[in-house]
Amino acid sequence: MKPITGSIVALATPLHEDGSVDYPALRKLVDWHVTEGTDCICVVGTTGESPTVNVEEHCEIIRVSVEQAGKRVPIMAGCGANSTTEAIELARFAKQVGADCQLQVVPYYNKPTQQGQYLHFKAIAEAVGDFPIILYNVPGRSVADMAHATVLRLAEVPGIVGIKEATGNIERAQWLIKEVPQGFAVYSGDDPTAVALMLCGGQGNISVTANVAPRLMHQLCVAAVAGDTRSAMELQFRLLPLHRNLFVEANPIPVKWAMARMGLCGGTLRLPMTPLETANQAAVENALRACGLI
Repeated sequence: MKPITGSIVALATPLHEDGSVDYPALRKLVDWHVTEGTDCICVVGTTGESPTVNVEEHCEIIRVSVEQAGKRVPIMAGCGANSTTEAIELARFAKQVGADCQLQVVPYYNKPTQQGQYLHFKAIAEAVGDFPIILYNVPGRSVADMAHATVLRLAEVPGIVGIKEATGNIERAQWLIKEVPQGFAVYSGDDPTAVALMLCGGQGNISVTANVAPRLMHQLCVAAVAGDTRSAMELQFRLLPLHRNLFVEANPIPVKWAMARMGLCGGTLRLPMTPLETANQAAVENALRACGLI
């Protein structure tokens, strides 16, 4: 696989009002991101409501996204689970239908040790074979944190090619970028600090903001990866209201509301996610207006 750089949208999963997956809307979103310049589409991750889709839906979202993309843009398939066996099954399916790579989150809830994390990801790499793995460290959600030393160990495992570092800790990201082997990519998973990570040598941003501002996020990432600080920061300052206000409630609640406001898809969520509180809607509306999106 050619290394992925730039803007990787953490795609929200569109739902009908009855809560079923809206596959026609998903296809339209894939087409829109291709047109808008998104560099890669990550499906069925946190923003894609992976905790509330069942296995059949999870697999079908991957399959439909791959089919619709038609190799016009890479598809990163969210295959993470807190069961190693389930993660392997999802990864095998994603590989079979033609996804370009997989995103594997640190197992959540059951709080594995560092050795448990290492063996989990190593087992996936060995079981699935030639299907690149992007690790995903997000301790704010998973509770378990992947230590720096564990990342370095995993970076030596064949097939593990990068990490989505979503702590927002730039010092931590710098140490990773400094010490990982050549060819191992470090991606931001935190929109507010993504520019800093890329200017330090990161390869891109797996972004929530890109759901509503894909062209601007693509331009920002191109500038930042190239080291064009002035251009990157001009775009960053323009997008700051979105980076902040798309998190006034737990992701993906605000971004689903924003996408509905822009007419991109419906704003339906599955419980336990609930609609954006009325008191917070103005903040998201104002951020969209500040960025010229409505």
